Order: sequence, then structure tokens, then C-alpha cells
Amino acid sequence: MINVNLVGNANTGKTTLFNSLTGAHEHVGNWHGVTVEEKAKRYSFKGQEINIVDLPGIYSLTSLSYEEKVAVDYILKTPDRLVVNICDASNLQRNLYLTLGLLELGVPVILAVNQIDKKPICKIDYSSLGKMLGIKVVPINARDKSTLGALNDAILELENGQKNSERKVLPYIKSLNLDFSRLGKIEEKLKVFYAIKLLEKDEEIAKKVGINIENLSDHIEEVARARYDYIDKIFSSCMTKQTRVYGRSKFDKFVMNRFLAFPIFLLFLAIAFYLTFFSIGAWCSDGLSFLLDSAFKPLLSWLTGLFGQSSWIVSFFETAIVGALGSILGFLPQVALLFLFLSILEDSGYLSRIAFVFEDILSKVGLSGKSVYTLLMGFGCSTTAVLTARNMEDKNSKIKTGLLTPYMSCSAKFPIYAVLGGAFFGAKNIFVILGLYLLGVVVAISLSFILEKTLLKSKEQTFILEFPPYRSMSFKRVLSVLWDNVKLFLIRVGTLIVSMNVIVWILGNFSFTFSYVASSGGASMLESLGKILAPIFIPLGFGSWGLVSALIAGLIAKEVIVSSIAMFNHVDEASESLIGDSVKDPTSAVYFTSPSAVIAYLVFSLLYFPCLATASVLSKEIGKKWTFIGIVIELIVAYIVAMMAYNLARLIEIFGFWKVFVVAILIIIVLCSICYLIKFLRKKKSCPYSSKCKGDCKGCK
Repeated sequence: MINVNLVGNANTGKTTLFNSLTGAHEHVGNWHGVTVEEKAKRYSFKGQEINIVDLPGIYSLTSLSYEEKVAVDYILKTPDRLVVNICDASNLQRNLYLTLGLLELGVPVILAVNQIDKKPICKIDYSSLGKMLGIKVVPINARDKSTLGALNDAILELENGQKNSERKVLPYIKSLNLDFSRLGKIEEKLKVFYAIKLLEKDEEIAKKVGINIENLSDHIEEVARARYDYIDKIFSSCMTKQTRVYGRSKFDKFVMNRFLAFPIFLLFLAIAFYLTFFSIGAWCSDGLSFLLDSAFKPLLSWLTGLFGQSSWIVSFFETAIVGALGSILGFLPQVALLFLFLSILEDSGYLSRIAFVFEDILSKVGLSGKSVYTLLMGFGCSTTAVLTARNMEDKNSKIKTGLLTPYMSCSAKFPIYAVLGGAFFGAKNIFVILGLYLLGVVVAISLSFILEKTLLKSKEQTFILEFPPYRSMSFKRVLSVLWDNVKLFLIRVGTLIVSMNVIVWILGNFSFTFSYVASSGGASMLESLGKILAPIFIPLGFGSWGLVSALIAGLIAKEVIVSSIAMFNHVDEASESLIGDSVKDPTSAVYFTSPSAVIAYLVFSLLYFPCLATASVLSKEIGKKWTFIGIVIELIVAYIVAMMAYNLARLIEIFGFWKVFVVAILIIIVLCSICYLIKFLRKKKSCPYSSKCKGDCKGCK
């Protein structure tokens, strides 16, 4: 079997190549840190089995962040393994810096030049490029499998015949003052690489050879200049002059404008939400629900009739099993669309621009532009989003990013917004949903600011980000995204909803003495627990045992809240309209007394607790201590913000929106004026003795 490491910069098409070679469906994106750990898969070519490992994107063999350390450590552990180094043809000059590092290490390298763009910004003489580097250079298109035969042939050729042959010594290495005397028992073939790394004061390499990094001289600029000079020589010999700047677009004047960037981003989100919840997504959900009712209701009635109409088995089958399945399939189109729009934002290259725009804002609250990806991924699934926080090089930033991710409205929460909000606000529910999404972001940023000033002070971080050219998704890619997310939802979320719905049904239909409450007339376990906790939520406007019990069930998975309410009210879970009508009916077991109570309930559902799967991942990524602290903070924040939302909504119900809005603006102006006045009065006069004084010299005192 041939073992191959797939190495390259972020955004060069590395994971796309991995998927094309192996037939895998790993996540692909124009983002630094999409791959955060190595992924391996085997495939066959001309009777040979090839095991290829996709490593996280790196820019050099010096690791600056978690995912870069994963890749560099893996390469150093396997120095004899063949490396396919993928570069972007339109950004080759920058990508070659990593190639030179691999050649310094002495690993067997094949350079795969990925021609992503139909109109590359420069032309390349691949034959001359290969001669100057002393390696095989293969032009490919990672998305087109028909172009990958030459790459596979090169892998077989290098592995079978030339892997151990003498490789070219790069000319610039001779100009470096390499000291081999301190390398001790390091393998002969690795001495050049280790000596260069000591010139660069690489902390990891210094530890391996037992040298105190403080005793090393800094020659980083000298080494970098030698590499870039050689890259310039390669560029002048093998490539035509670039006709344009990589990644630059006329659209950036608008989408990255300091005044327009945020409104444009909100507009994109509003369009995505409208299409998902109120037009295409709603039509598809209604059509699928109608189809399920037409096709399965008669069959279900016939099957349940076999058990007798009074049997608890009928209720279990109809409510716990079939009801949960109907709920899953009813929301499936909206889930698929939401993930599709997030993928479009990412694949188009727009997400990288958003990260750059938000870098200045987030850095002031102790986060990095890299946090944007994790937080935006939280709109899809908090559990998988938390994993991407690994690429934070600062521990405190990683903890904060992980803790803040559950405040984003994941796809599991939107059924709550769609059903309850739609029942009370109708078409205006789009503003409620957009407000909830923005509220989660505002709360997260505010909490990050507080943590930055108190418990989790962040260090300064490097923020390396490139702007890929704007690209459209292919039809094949669209189908792949839809299928992957539908499959993920059905397997992970669907099975969870069904299993949790069964548990909730048991808790909601049996008492603590395990008697069936429909026959005995007693209170169920869930009702008993809900009645104990219900008084706590009276200040929030929903002190009903059923609503509280649904929140308890939602600790397992947020999707269960809607199915629990449907079960308590004995309505069909596949029908949003029936659930919505039931929560407005005072004769139902679970209902809301006013729209303000609905607002408070939606806000609490947004903020109060991550699902158990997310909590489990958080404990592994940031530790049990901070996971527990984060959950306590979430419960407190959810209660306080929900109470504020309830009272504000009550004021709007009584006095009207515009009166409350004007009063709120006046209060904000008065508070800002008071703060400014206090700051002005406390401002110290400049020292008459020295311009450098900060108010603490003897003259000032």
C-alpha cells in the first residue's frame, strides 16, 4: 500500500482533491481551518492501493495555530512518506513558500498545481518549474476527475522507482550559515531542515534537540529573504507576469465598505431567512406534510386499529414514533435550505470578507476574525461548530468562542420560532426570527466583552486570511451540499429526535408509580416536575407546567420542544398550523396567555442551554470546568434577557411600539450623556511639568 500525505495552503482545493481521488464527501470551504484534523481514506489505481491523508491547511512548516500544529507534527512524524503538495495556479508565488519548506525537510514531493480558475492570472511553464525545484510537477483541476490520472501515475512512479533517489539541493540553502554542530543524533537527511529551523528560532524544533530558544540568534528574516528571492527567480523564469491581483474584486468596494458591509450582510441573512421560512422552505414543508398525511394517515389508522382503540400502544405508536417522524420530515426542507445558504456564503468567498470586516469589532471583545466562522457555523449546528474553535491559537479565545457558539440560533431552534412565532405574529414573524438571530449575536458579543475584562483576557493573535476570488457553486456541488445535510439531519438529528421523543412520551404518559396516566388520571412524571419548576417562570410570563416541561425536554435536543408541546396538546406534530392553533386555545393543556409571553419563551429557548451533544463536545474541547461555568452563565443570562424581553413586549402591547421606541431612544441618549459627563469630569488635566506624565508625578499629586 502506498501512503501519501496531502499538504497545501488553505484555499488551494486540497480537500476537493481528496474528495475527487477517494470519492469522500469531506467538508470543503474557502476558509483557513475548515480541516482541523487529519482525515485518511484509501482508493485504488491500476491495481495499487493508495492511502491518502488530508492534513489541515498550512502556510509553512512553522505552526502558529492548532490545526497547523496537527499538520506539521504529522509531516515530521512521517518524513519518509510521499507528499502531494497542492498549490493554486493563480496564487503559486505565495504557495511555493511551503513547497520550499517541504524540500528542505527532504520528503519526496509531487507538486500538484490546481487550475481552479478558468482564467488564471498567469501562465506557467511546468517543465521549467519542475527542473528548478527538482521534483515532478503535475497540472490538475481538483474538481475534474479526468485530470487526475497524471497525478496518480506520478504517485506510482515516485513510489516505485524514484522515491529514494538523490534529490536536488536548492541553491539558496548553500548561502545560509547552517550550524550542524548542535544537532547531535538527528538523522543525516533531517539535519538541513533542523539547522534551518534553528536559524528561524522554531520553538518546537529547539525543544526536540534540547536547546534553550533564548540562546539562539534570530535569522528569520534572512531565511525568509533567501526563500522569497529564489521564488522570485522561479517566477521570472517559469511564469508570465500576473495580469491582476489574486482575490481582488470590484464587489469588495461594497461588501467590505465600513458603512455598507453590515447592512449588506443583514440583507443577505434576511433574504436567506425569508426563502427558508416563508416562501420556498414553507411551501416545500407544507407540500411534504400534505403528502405524508395523504399517504400515511390511512395506513396508520389501519395499523393502530389492530391494537384496539383504547390501548396505550396506539398512543405510543401515533405520538412517539410516527409523530416524531412527521415532525422531522416536515422541517426537513427548511433545514436543507438553511444549510445550503450557509454553504453558498462560504463557497462564494464572501465569508472570508465577512471575517475580515468583523475582525476589528471582535478583537475589541477578545475574539479573532477566525471566530466568525465558528459563530456562523453555529447557525447550522452548534455541536459541529464548536469543533472549529480548535483553530484559535490563544487558549482563552478558544474557550470564549466555544462558550459563545450555543448563543447562535442553530437549525434545531428554528422549528420553535416557526411554529410558535408563526401562530402569534403571522407574516411579521420574519422580523421576530431575524431579531432572535441578531439577539443571539449581540448577547454573545456582550458576554465576550465581559469575559475579556474579567476572567478570560486574550493575548494578541495573528490573523492570517486570504481573499479567494468570488466563485459560483456548481450544480453538482449544490446537490452534494443538499444531500450531505439531509443525510446528516436524518441520521444524527432524526434518530435523536425519535429516541428523545420516546423518552419524553414515557415521562409525559406515566406517573412516578409507572401507571398510565390516561387510565389512572394521575399526573405524569414530566407534569409533576414541570409543576415544581413552573413558579420560577411566572415573572417571564409562562409559568405553565407544560411549557416548562417542554423546556426540560429541550435540554436533550431543542427540536423536542415543539414535539413535546404537540404531544401535551394531543395534536399532529406534522402540522405546524394545528400546533400553532393549540397554543392559542385556552382549553389546551399548553397555551400562551399573550404574545409577550411567546416572545419571552422564544428568547429563553434561544439562550438557556446547549443540547447535550453540544455540552459533551464543549467538555472535551474546553474542559468540564468551563463547560459548567458556561451553562450556569447561559441559564442566568437567559432568565434575565427573557424577563427584559417580556416586560418590553408588555409595554409595547399597552402603549404601542412607537411610543416605547421614542422613550427608549430618549433614555439611551440621557444615559450616554451622563456617561460622557462623568468621563469628562474625571478626565485629568495635562501635567504642566512633563508631556510624558500620566498624572502620577509629584507635581500633579
